[in-house]
Amino acid sequence: MKFYKTVFLATLYCLFQAAGLSQKVTNTGTQPVAVIFDTDIGPDYDDVGAITLLHALADSNECRILATMASNSHSRIAAVLSVFNTYFNRPGIPIGVVKGGSVNIGASQQWDSVIVQKYPHHIQSNEDAEDAVLLYRKVLSAQPDQSVTIVTVGFLTNMANLLNSMPDIYSPLDGKTLIKKKVKKLVCMAGRFDAEMKGFKEFNVVKDAASSKIVFDQWNTPIIFTGFEIGVRILTGLPLIGGPISNSPVKEVFEISIPKSPKDKNGRMSWDQTAILIAVRGYEKYFQGVEGRIIGIEDGSHGWDNKGVGHIYVKEKLSVEQITSVINNLMLHQPIKH
Repeated sequence: MKFYKTVFLATLYCLFQAAGLSQKVTNTGTQPVAVIFDTDIGPDYDDVGAITLLHALADSNECRILATMASNSHSRIAAVLSVFNTYFNRPGIPIGVVKGGSVNIGASQQWDSVIVQKYPHHIQSNEDAEDAVLLYRKVLSAQPDQSVTIVTVGFLTNMANLLNSMPDIYSPLDGKTLIKKKVKKLVCMAGRFDAEMKGFKEFNVVKDAASSKIVFDQWNTPIIFTGFEIGVRILTGLPLIGGPISNSPVKEVFEISIPKSPKDKNGRMSWDQTAILIAVRGYEKYFQGVEGRIIGIEDGSHGWDNKGVGHIYVKEKLSVEQITSVINNLMLHQPIKH
């Protein structure tokens, strides 16, 4: 009964949205945040919610999407990113895919093949996309100093490769120097920072533990972490699938995936969306920040040094219900013409 009541209320809310009766969030006069989005989109579908939030915030002039990058080398990942960028009327956003040795995982719910077959996209395969590290270097070199926010919601493979990159046609700087010069901060959905942290191997970290440790040890701009314990309690997607939106790859992914897992009956856990909120709007409105420094461990677990500097992990500030409402609202966003 609770499930059907939730869907009913969600449907009413969506009708208000469709009628234009809800207030649209718009930029308050500050410069839009320049964002590079790095994702493993596929193993979980909260990445789909995350890229939806990113485009919604871009449509309200809160951010500019410089590029969308894949840290997962699965064969459909570039096409999937192209589907969402095209759906939100930004088909020209550059797409980069990790090359060489990397994690390769498809969507267990097989939604990726459905949306690639059904929705338009101009990048058909990973071969049509750019090398992620080269694209990072090209994009970063063209931006003002210390202006770019990178947000990662997947493996840290591209970040480690960028750190280790050498001068090329795009920049005479090596990777570490280029990052220091151009990147303002890195926001990561990675790790766990509550009482269960010790020995815990969070998915994004452990799948490429070597790259994670390189980034944790060597990244030379501030890093903000949103951990497993934050997103695990934020359940979203029911207003989306219960509402009137049609012909949407976002809705279709959640419609396919939520019924396939009993634990998702009240909505999908929403780790990656929190990283987008923090990257674009900052963490202070939604979360508390704890300063220190993450300690990378070779086996894919990690520690935390409260006396360290340069890193922050977030803790709850607003209630789970409030954050859930913010994310669900943004996930209802539909494309606008540019």
